[in-house]
Amino acid sequence: MLEEPQLDAGRLALDRALIEALTARIAAGAHSRADARALALREALRDADPLQARILRAVHGRMEVAGGRRFVASGPISAVLAADRWGAATPVADAETALGRVDPSVFALIDLGDRPWWGRLLARPDLRVVGALPDDRASAPRALLIACETTGPTGDDRTFWVTDSPLSDARVRAELAALGLAATLLTSAGGLKLYALAGYVQPEDGRLHQAPGALSGVIGSAPVY
Repeated sequence: MLEEPQLDAGRLALDRALIEALTARIAAGAHSRADARALALREALRDADPLQARILRAVHGRMEVAGGRRFVASGPISAVLAADRWGAATPVADAETALGRVDPSVFALIDLGDRPWWGRLLARPDLRVVGALPDDRASAPRALLIACETTGPTGDDRTFWVTDSPLSDARVRAELAALGLAATLLTSAGGLKLYALAGYVQPEDGRLHQAPGALSGVIGSAPVY
């Protein structure tokens, strides 16, 4: 004889409370700015253990989708990262197509890849890097999140800087270090190099006027958790 499972009233009550809390939070609406969203998530993660942190990241991401934000993904890495963070993203063929889809409600997550698509942002001040996944301190970014909004400092950030300097990576990093900027090379292609600068560095920071390269500049920043 099959026995009917007994439902645990205590667990059911916790599930209902969770649904009620999520319903109320979604109804409250999303934070309007990327840096405000980052500060809210960082505060939520403050006392979380690793499992709770993974769940909180996913919950916050899905609340963004519930609040009307949409995401496109270009590249296999971005597809996996987007599914983990936001539940899903519309796949697009290439970085150029993804950038063309960005508007106030659409964000594009794009693999760093082997083409210097990120260099296009030097000529597109309307598009900025606002996130980079993975976004924990132990991992190097493998995909950049692009939006038509700007970010402010959150207290723990990476700034993304592009240069066409022909100098070696070691020389570029040394020259940046002399200016007080700690840099890590993320990728290079087509005569361009993409660096992550430690902290939040404003595009008009005077130190960058002395940085290597004839064509260079900040293309955005992203929080680290």
